[in-house]
Amino acid sequence: MLLTGKNAIVTGGSRGIGRAIAISLAQQGAAVAVVYAGNTAAAEETLQMIEEKGGHGILFQCNVADDVAVADMVKSVKEQLGSVDILVNNAGITRDGLLMRMKESDWQAVLDINLTGAFHCTKAVSKIMMKQRSGAIVNITSVVGLTGNAGQVNYAAAKAGILGFTKSVAKELASRGIRANAVAPGCIDTDMTAVLGDSVIEEMIKTIPMGRVAKPEEVAQAVVFLASDNASYITGQVLNVDGGMVM
Repeated sequence: MLLTGKNAIVTGGSRGIGRAIAISLAQQGAAVAVVYAGNTAAAEETLQMIEEKGGHGILFQCNVADDVAVADMVKSVKEQLGSVDILVNNAGITRDGLLMRMKESDWQAVLDINLTGAFHCTKAVSKIMMKQRSGAIVNITSVVGLTGNAGQVNYAAAKAGILGFTKSVAKELASRGIRANAVAPGCIDTDMTAVLGDSVIEEMIKTIPMGRVAKPEEVAQAVVFLASDNASYITGQVLNVDGGMVM
């Protein structure tokens, strides 16, 4: 197993891509702190799935937009697990709408969770990793951060921000043995895409050379690779998991 003896934090770990990442990390031997915002039932289901597969996990409810709450969460994870070797910044929300109609609150909410949340978690975890002189950070961005998308100016801006954030963190922390990379999913079969409707998804599939929607587990495997020592000389990079949608 690639991650035996490692301890990981996965934000937004209760559902969708985050759940798949948490389970996949645990299957590779990592102890996983599943961080979730409010859906306790979904988080407990994720933990149960981890344990059924022979893995070890713990749950933490935390609003990643709250820097104090994040600091407390990271401190607790360190106390319970002994170290923090992997951070996956996956927590994200959408508040879609056209620019001219978008409320200030919808713009700010998406930036607070999707971008500032990653800043809070990375800042808190980096202090531990710097002392360890090792660590892997994987930020979940989106192909929308590379291409933009009508009706998603807030989401696209946040995800594009993650790209610059990742590269800056990689340059700052490389000398301490810490790597930072990003994964950019395309059209993935999750609750977030299900609300788009079949007709919208069918049109999206037409833009994907591989001609299908991905499973969350396919994104998770990319995260596992970047979090593992198999990617020991990779930092500051963006790996698209999109079936060729963006080239």
